[in-house]
Amino acid sequence: MTQVTTHAPASVSPNGWPALVLNADFRPLSYYPLSLWPWQEVVKSVFLERVDVVAEYDEYVHSPSITMRLPSVIALREFVKQDRQPAFTRFNVFLRDGFKCAYCGSHEDLTFDHLVPRSKGGRTSWENIVAACSPCNLRKGGRMAHEIGMHPSVRPHRPTTFQLQEQGRKFPPNHLHETWLDYLYWDVELET
Repeated sequence: MTQVTTHAPASVSPNGWPALVLNADFRPLSYYPLSLWPWQEVVKSVFLERVDVVAEYDEYVHSPSITMRLPSVIALREFVKQDRQPAFTRFNVFLRDGFKCAYCGSHEDLTFDHLVPRSKGGRTSWENIVAACSPCNLRKGGRMAHEIGMHPSVRPHRPTTFQLQEQGRKFPPNHLHETWLDYLYWDVELET
């Protein structure tokens, strides 16, 4: 295998030039986390003809026999169906609930709460868990929310992958390369 080196400044790590990965329909595979591949994986996929290059950085990689611009956006040649159920994880519960407490709306010190406490037969499931800040969770304790006048602002449910993707669009990552923007936010108001 050929060693690939970058002409980028020495301070840039090998993971410093990720590419946005689009499905064959030119929509991101994932919004949250954003579907990004390291440049090494992208170069390999280009040569194996698994992806098409949509946009490029102004940086180059080279081997003894080839020089190429680093891709910044790639599209898969084969469509990847996104029909699996999302995993039941703390992160996905927070994402479903908008990273805020279901009781007071705080974004700080999040944990999760069983609407029907486990001590009263409540299960740890999509339908019984909401995001909650620690103060609200402690206040509720092992009681039912309505017993102490607390009412969750969301009804817990099992989200679809599509619902989590749509929710994830509201929380962009800290860094968005300019070549990615056309493929991420179709609902952004256009400049006139």
